Amino acid sequence: NKIGKKHEITVVSNRDQFGFIPSWVWVGVGHMKPEQTVFALKPVYDRMNVKFVHAAVREIHPDSGDQYVTAERVDSSKENIRLDYDYLVVATGPKLNYAGTPGLGPDDGYTHSICTLPHAVEARDAYFALIERMKKGERVKIVAGTGHPGATCQGAAFEYLGNIHKDLVKKGLRDKADLLWLSNEPALGDFGVRGVQVNQNGTVVNSADFIQAVYESQNIKWQIHTAVQRIEENKIYWENAAGEYGETEFDFAMLIPQFLGQPFKYIGKNGEDVAEKIVNKAGFVLVDGIYGLDYDTLARNPDAWPSAYQNNNYPNIFAAGIAFAPPGPISKPHTTKNGTLIAPAPPRTGMVSGVIGRVVGLNIIDMIQQGRMAHHDRMSEMVAACIASMGSSLWDGEAVSIVMYPVVPNMKRFPTESGRDHFVSFMEMGLAGAWMKFMLHYTFIWKFRGLPGWNIIPE
Repeated sequence: NKIGKKHEITVVSNRDQFGFIPSWVWVGVGHMKPEQTVFALKPVYDRMNVKFVHAAVREIHPDSGDQYVTAERVDSSKENIRLDYDYLVVATGPKLNYAGTPGLGPDDGYTHSICTLPHAVEARDAYFALIERMKKGERVKIVAGTGHPGATCQGAAFEYLGNIHKDLVKKGLRDKADLLWLSNEPALGDFGVRGVQVNQNGTVVNSADFIQAVYESQNIKWQIHTAVQRIEENKIYWENAAGEYGETEFDFAMLIPQFLGQPFKYIGKNGEDVAEKIVNKAGFVLVDGIYGLDYDTLARNPDAWPSAYQNNNYPNIFAAGIAFAPPGPISKPHTTKNGTLIAPAPPRTGMVSGVIGRVVGLNIIDMIQQGRMAHHDRMSEMVAACIASMGSSLWDGEAVSIVMYPVVPNMKRFPTESGRDHFVSFMEMGLAGAWMKFMLHYTFIWKFRGLPGWNIIPE
């Protein structure tokens, strides 16, 4: 709307449906139908005068005067096509690196996932089969958490375990299941963001104590600061922060894999590989952050985090959400005595990805219309909200509602408050959160479909 119809916008995606990922946690326990979480993309883009191409991008050719991507159509033709660009936004989400942990994942491993809709449906069906075993009197072991020492999105696994707990309580089967939270976090409730601290009636409460109280009340066991090493049928092998090796048996496990950038080829004018000018070794797009700082230096420098999400070598390439390379971890990494790095990666999903997407879009408009960028928003200055449900019922459901300000602790601005504003930051559990989670599902489906009033709904 802001640049008019004289400019052409093209979206290329290997999927022709949008999926609302936060609600797949409900699909995974059978509380929501899969079709309630998806809708077709092309009709939405048609209404917005945006060209939609259903194809998988293979190569990016970024050199001046020869800027284009090549893609393979996702149909029977498998046609290779070329799409020229003046500005390129990489907003692909992650490559799910199940292969990074032997035995991980539903395709070639022994665990389940809710990171894609087909996988969430598979997890649901396996969970239903487990319930039938429990109804016959069998006691089972359920594990949820992270399946790689560098995984992120602990919140999704936390939410899934909470929904399983609530579902089993309602079915009268909770006494037939042992539930375990298995995570790479350095502390309970860390979530890859160095935890959350809030001021409640003059007392500072942290997420570690908060989540511990929740788990103790729900009889959920936890094991943190743990690197899953490999998985065999019904057994997880791990190493903890002390460098001790162990194993955990399970009947059902949902573990989040490591996230990587999409494996595009970046090709220069003469056919040379120019990937190192655009992406880091994990495949995430390098943007206007400060890279290479040690953890302690990064933790003291909020300005090291990018603000425009623009590649320095190719100023017309931007990245949003998981696709951009953070300058380093938010939570403190740890190397065991055996050399294993346990380092939860920074989350860049949910509200954070929406805010970054808006900043990128507005900056491209600025560059087209004014030749300069006027919009900047670092994660060390950004507020974000998250709601983790524990049951979808509007009558007896619960949810943990969390607001962080800023997402990345800013020691310059809040030197005496763990880098965050304790009065703006918020953390609460109750029925109100369940209602909010329910409303967010339908509100955001409305927004993403571009229906009337969509643009007044915030990220």
